[in-house]
Amino acid sequence: MEVSIFPSINDAIRSVKSAYERYAELSLEDREDIIDGIRHRLEEQADVIALLAVKETGMGCAVDKKKKLLAAIRRTPALEDLITEVQTGDRGMTLYELSAFGIVCAMEPLENPAASLISHVIGMLAAGNAVFICPHPRAIRTSNYVTSLISRTIVEICGIDNLVVSLDESNIAMTEEVIHHPDIDMIVCGADEDFLRKALTGGKKVIGEGCANTVTLVDETADIGKAARDIALSASFDHNLMHSSEKSVLAVDSIADRLENELERNGTRVIRDRAEMNEILSILFAEDGSFRKKWIGRSAEEILSGAGIRAEKGTRLILLESDEEAPLVTKELKIPVLGLVRVENYEEGLQKMLEIEQRYRHTASIHSTCIDRLNEAAKKLQTGVFIKNGPALSAIGVTGMKGPCSMMVANTTGEGAVSARHFARRRKCMMTNGFSIR
Repeated sequence: MEVSIFPSINDAIRSVKSAYERYAELSLEDREDIIDGIRHRLEEQADVIALLAVKETGMGCAVDKKKKLLAAIRRTPALEDLITEVQTGDRGMTLYELSAFGIVCAMEPLENPAASLISHVIGMLAAGNAVFICPHPRAIRTSNYVTSLISRTIVEICGIDNLVVSLDESNIAMTEEVIHHPDIDMIVCGADEDFLRKALTGGKKVIGEGCANTVTLVDETADIGKAARDIALSASFDHNLMHSSEKSVLAVDSIADRLENELERNGTRVIRDRAEMNEILSILFAEDGSFRKKWIGRSAEEILSGAGIRAEKGTRLILLESDEEAPLVTKELKIPVLGLVRVENYEEGLQKMLEIEQRYRHTASIHSTCIDRLNEAAKKLQTGVFIKNGPALSAIGVTGMKGPCSMMVANTTGEGAVSARHFARRRKCMMTNGFSIR
């Protein structure tokens, strides 16, 4: 039986507001106990949640979704992210601490309905907030299943009902009503551009993730074998649903053939036949050039089969050579099909990288052993996350280094990789004539 799922926005707000008032009275140790309990409960249910997300949305890979869920559950920062700053001097002490915002509206994406929700809730609860989930209309069963698990766990640990709530249906009109409700203190939008535009009209503090078009550059100095392994791992993960997965590759011409061969060794089908290229492009794009969204989050094998091309078992990624102006390169499609663009040298590659990324400032990556190039590319691209010699999906802590996990890169509002500290208010407290022992 689902709990904390309401048919009425006002009832949900009333309940979560009451829960927040009780939660504010708990200690930091109580918060830690609650979050530890949530992590334990969700980890037990990771297989169920992954399968439910794939079944409901028709997108992605259950095996990868489980990995993503476990990363969010185990490695999303909690209270340790709420860093206290202090300055002392002859005339006293200044203290900066992070306090709760209040009730946070979390708008979750279709492509990542469970792991994003979990990562947000852990960070928001760590910061001392209550949470009102606005699930994507096409992922409401998955979102509400996770919300109920979290809410039930909180009740078992501390007796507070409805600290995390959701609605039994979802649409843009209902989401707008939540956004503009006077008891909502903050909006965190990981949903699509339409929802983000609505969020920005609410007159509230907004953290928002917008469009992205993650591109990677491989130059002639790179470790080509490692670059291919990293790209294949990241671009194929969950059928390329994540913003931070590589969407296109720029390769210096002198190493492009080697890169393609190495990608083939790592589960990539490199399409060299012009007729096969045209077949794939014809199913992905309509005659007017628009992308057929039914392919979002579908597997490489399904796409090859749809194009009438025999798919070898284990194929996770498709690579087509392209030019930099083709929709396969300029648009974020969220499919396991990469366009590879050949460039004469690093300098041309960097210029085209800037054009393809389009100043979204989300994620980009480069494979090179030249420190000067690594630094120059990072400075010029100015992305929220920049990956050097690794899978681009390292941006959110899912592949590559096992660091902190963040399921959201807030490129539109500038926070970058989002964590608990971003869901808090920075407050200043001063004491004069004391507390310096230097």
